[in-house]
Amino acid sequence: MPTLRDWLSEGPFTLGLSSGFFGFFAHAGVVAALESEGLRPARIVGSSAGALAGGLWAAGVPAARLREELLALRRAHFWDPAPGLGLLRGRLFRERLEAMLPIRTFEECPIPLALSAFDVLAVRTAVLDAGPLAPAIHASCAAPGLFQPVRIGLRLYCDGGVLDRHGLAGARGDARVLYHHLTSRSPWRRRSSPALRIPERPGLRAVALDGLPRLGPFRLERGSAAMERAAEGMRAALDAPS
Repeated sequence: MPTLRDWLSEGPFTLGLSSGFFGFFAHAGVVAALESEGLRPARIVGSSAGALAGGLWAAGVPAARLREELLALRRAHFWDPAPGLGLLRGRLFRERLEAMLPIRTFEECPIPLALSAFDVLAVRTAVLDAGPLAPAIHASCAAPGLFQPVRIGLRLYCDGGVLDRHGLAGARGDARVLYHHLTSRSPWRRRSSPALRIPERPGLRAVALDGLPRLGPFRLERGSAAMERAAEGMRAALDAPS
């Protein structure tokens, strides 16, 4: 039977990466497996954790360097508490992000990119796909309560996973989509929430990997294990029937 690898090789596909707190380690493992197989997406979409890993890869950061940067991450690199609508100001996070990015705008990305962010004043998901890249990734990653909202122009944004946990708002309707779904154990989402279900639509193939280590700002040491298990899981998924 045709495998997922065969299906991806048949034509252009969009890579969708879900939100999931510090799940960018797992997304980086998925990206590494795809890169090693020569499976380059025609477009990347995502929110929050997916915006970070997907945004860096789309910007031209190779999987090996992405791994190095994430495994070198320490809480001090982004921990800057300050008064405001969130614990962390986000200035350190932005500075580190800008240092990692080899380009400055969406238009320069080797792989076209679209990120989901939550427009605070309009109370809706916005798709960011043009202009400065670092502020857009920052906005999509600005988890409510942890990071303060991010201002871009006249708009105020926070974590794209608020209303688009799947990170697929930027995917075109007729696109063939490989979607990596981070399973959630968040205490603030109801177990029956549609955001926790794997989406179903024509032309979408989903990969959800169970048993990944739970990560957070005080559990960064588990990042390597999450990355390795996700890479192994993605390689196994590529060999499975599609």
